[in-house]
Amino acid sequence: MIKLLEDGSYTLIETHKHIKILNLGKGKVFVWINAAGIGEILVASHNPHKTDHMLAVGKYRLYEVKDEPKLTDLIHLELMVGDGIWQGYLLTKGLPNIDDKKRVRIIPTKEVITKSIE
Repeated sequence: MIKLLEDGSYTLIETHKHIKILNLGKGKVFVWINAAGIGEILVASHNPHKTDHMLAVGKYRLYEVKDEPKLTDLIHLELMVGDGIWQGYLLTKGLPNIDDKKRVRIIPTKEVITKSIE
């Protein structure tokens, strides 16, 4: 089963302190960091962040995957990174939020669900 949970537009920026910020709109803002010994994680953020550099702008899709033979049973985040090119990420516990799960691992993957040129 592949279920589209949400989609929309995203921005990926870098602050003057070289911190990456992923904004999925609707108040969904995450600090994207590389934690030594852990890997990449997303941390829920409610603070406004001043853009130093725009790294990427595009569309995103968030999927729930269960019992698909060629896909991992996790939440999949896909970011459009070019003309019809999507980069997939696995979220071990879904998207983080301010209230309970403030940080989650984000793992780059070659698994891509979206096959369009939107």
